Amino acid sequence: MTKPKVGFIYAHPDDETFGCASLIRELADQDGEPVLLCATHGDAGKTGRLGEMTREELAVLREQELRAAGDIMGLTVIQHLGYPDGKLKDVPREELVEHIVHFIHTYQLAVVVTFPEDGISGHLDHVAIHHATNEAIFSGRCPSVQKLYYNAPFAMRGTTDGVTLQISVEPHWPMKAEALRAHQSQIFSIERVFSDLEQIPENELKRGEPFVLAWERGAHWPKKHEATIYDDLI
Repeated sequence: MTKPKVGFIYAHPDDETFGCASLIRELADQDGEPVLLCATHGDAGKTGRLGEMTREELAVLREQELRAAGDIMGLTVIQHLGYPDGKLKDVPREELVEHIVHFIHTYQLAVVVTFPEDGISGHLDHVAIHHATNEAIFSGRCPSVQKLYYNAPFAMRGTTDGVTLQISVEPHWPMKAEALRAHQSQIFSIERVFSDLEQIPENELKRGEPFVLAWERGAHWPKKHEATIYDDLI
């Protein structure tokens, strides 16, 4: 039996690896087909220890890094919109929504995962993709979607209060560390968040990858705890 498709909608290469690598790998291991829509190439980011490069060179590199990380995590599709990094707030909302609606229709997604309202870090690209994804799904134009999840905001991390789904990082840490290493241009950010990739950080053991169910078949913020992202799909 074919698994319902789960889509991840994010702003930059590495967003999905930071917050969802263990979930993506679990879906792939369960014969699912996780797919990713990435709105920018991350061409305004730093280059880590790789030295100076143009924005165009960085865009090419980060697409390659994402493909390598995606192969490790088990992403079956990676689609790029190619908007300038840092400029999503300047893209007409209806234009971004159209792209998201098309992505959802193309893969007939039953579940969508994206950023919460604060974008986790407050990055304006993250916030823009949150609102555009909400608008696409709440518009009624994506009837295949049954559930919308957000990465749990920082205020909720390390707790179970309000968290719908908690994915353990521990059994997946070697895979997640390898996927993070694939993003070598972003290694300084990775080391700041995860410290030494050779051993699982204690805070990662505690918080895992927490997700909040924001919407389910017309109901906002249903209060429930789930074992898998496939729970209660029709």
